[in-house]
Amino acid sequence: MSRASVPGPGRAGTAGPVSGRAGAPRGYDDWPPRGSAGGPGGPAGPPRGPGGHPRPGRPYKGRRKPRWGRIALVAAAVLLVGGLVAGISLYGYANGLNDDLKRTDAFSDITAGRPVKTVDGALNILLVGSDSRDPDAAKDDTNAWRADTLIVMHIPADHKSAQLVSIPRDLWVQIPSGNSADCSSGSRNKINAAFAFGGLPRAVRTVECMTDVHLDHVLAIDFGGFKEVTDALGGVDLKVEQSITSIHKPFRKFKKGTMHMDGAQALDWIRQRKQFARGDFARMQHQQEFLKALMDKAASTGTLSNPAKLNSFLKATTNAITADQDFSLTDMAVQFRSLRGENLTFLTSPNLGGQTIAGQSVVVSDREKALAMYKAMAADKMDEWMSSTKTAPSSQANG
Repeated sequence: MSRASVPGPGRAGTAGPVSGRAGAPRGYDDWPPRGSAGGPGGPAGPPRGPGGHPRPGRPYKGRRKPRWGRIALVAAAVLLVGGLVAGISLYGYANGLNDDLKRTDAFSDITAGRPVKTVDGALNILLVGSDSRDPDAAKDDTNAWRADTLIVMHIPADHKSAQLVSIPRDLWVQIPSGNSADCSSGSRNKINAAFAFGGLPRAVRTVECMTDVHLDHVLAIDFGGFKEVTDALGGVDLKVEQSITSIHKPFRKFKKGTMHMDGAQALDWIRQRKQFARGDFARMQHQQEFLKALMDKAASTGTLSNPAKLNSFLKATTNAITADQDFSLTDMAVQFRSLRGENLTFLTSPNLGGQTIAGQSVVVSDREKALAMYKAMAADKMDEWMSSTKTAPSSQANG
């Protein structure tokens, strides 16, 4: 049974008061920002009842779900692991890979205020991309958590597709004052600051408050480890939209057009941002394209028909991720074996671009569009939302 579906003490929740318009995710309420831009000790916390205890809100009424409700995906390569393993009918091998996964308690202390899961069968997974080998990281910071990428992956109930929404790391949001605090507590800051305030659980809480989307699983991806993943596949073909020189040693040159890249080249490419007018948005686009290229290459006949290459790819992939306690690779193998790159849609959380607030360069949400998109995600109606808005991929939607 899924962690998210466990009822009773410790898993009940409230939906927290909303200070903006009815039904709005708390992360977008009350604009312009209130309180300071510092740590989560800003505005007053949630309303209090007798004895100073928080007033109860809407309870989270979890339902028992079948085993496959614990399945999660990680954008490209990890998503494909289950499909490949199922395709070669080695369930025991998948169990071994599952046992090798690093684990983390991503939901520590999150026992109140979780949005109610309203749709059975659909899944929402937070993908957190860090780069432990980022050459821009300070030497005394190399072992600290660095969240360079936040993606909410929505898998509809029919399991035939997936939508991946990138959240800019500089998005200006309300960060709750604690891992189980009310969504209206705390203060405004860049969403990436949630990790400094309370680690991965605080980031999970912040994303749930921002979107009103119930997260079922969390997977952390070490992009540094994807060098080995890429090399195990023999490299990938990536589109270079403009010729640039890397700002990192050995100062590789990337020429406009399609380039075949090995692991070191590909990771260098997806780290670049300062040479592009769109900055972090260009980097997010390149990361999305890289993940899709990995998936398509892994699904190719050359990988599937070569046992040694397949084993190297699967081992490298599982070494590059950390999963929450209830993630099941073997369950994923059964449910998502037919999902491929063409079934993925990459988007970016609707925003108005960069602004300066409280002396910081931040990204401001497009409140109306973001509310509509996340409401559709929570109701498992992303296909309808995309059709009605004629939405473009994130590579075209962020001017």
